[in-house]
Amino acid sequence: MIDEALAAFLKVLDPADNSTGGGTASAVAGAMAAALVSMVARLSLGKPGMESESFYREISLQAADLSRRLYQGGAADSQAFEAIRAAYKLSKATPGGKEKRLAAIQEAVLKAARIPLENAEACRGVLSLLGTLRRRFNESAASDLECAAYLARAGLSGCLANVEINLRSLKEPGVVAELSARVHVLRKAAIPEG
Repeated sequence: MIDEALAAFLKVLDPADNSTGGGTASAVAGAMAAALVSMVARLSLGKPGMESESFYREISLQAADLSRRLYQGGAADSQAFEAIRAAYKLSKATPGGKEKRLAAIQEAVLKAARIPLENAEACRGVLSLLGTLRRRFNESAASDLECAAYLARAGLSGCLANVEINLRSLKEPGVVAELSARVHVLRKAAIPEG
């Protein structure tokens, strides 16, 4: 899976590639944010006046796990987009083919909505860890933590934008309502603290 995640990341960096877009880029932003949170927690270990070492180790481990999940989530987002493209290429020459194509499109779009939603939830997890670290970290890493906050919010907002664009193509109102409600809750987490 790491090779697929790396391929997706490299596609994000390729301005000539049209297959990997904002969902993948947003997940990668979240992965970078989580990696920075993990680093700041490690840099806070053993510093005078700080929390216990177990406090920082736990944050570092959780952030590292979120970073891996988001990095892999970027690859999954890219694959979900490819599945939509493949579904639209299915034959619609016969009534049976048309029905099969429509079902495949709906299935692919639903997956393409759920994956960035999972990635958005992971970005919210990164923001939660950031909140836990606030005013309890090695101040020499303040700019790293600030960058992590920017990246996590960008990742969260971008993932949610990808969910919303896919919701427009879903035909099942109950599913749209459920996913929209989750987006609404997550959207509040993307608003910077005042």
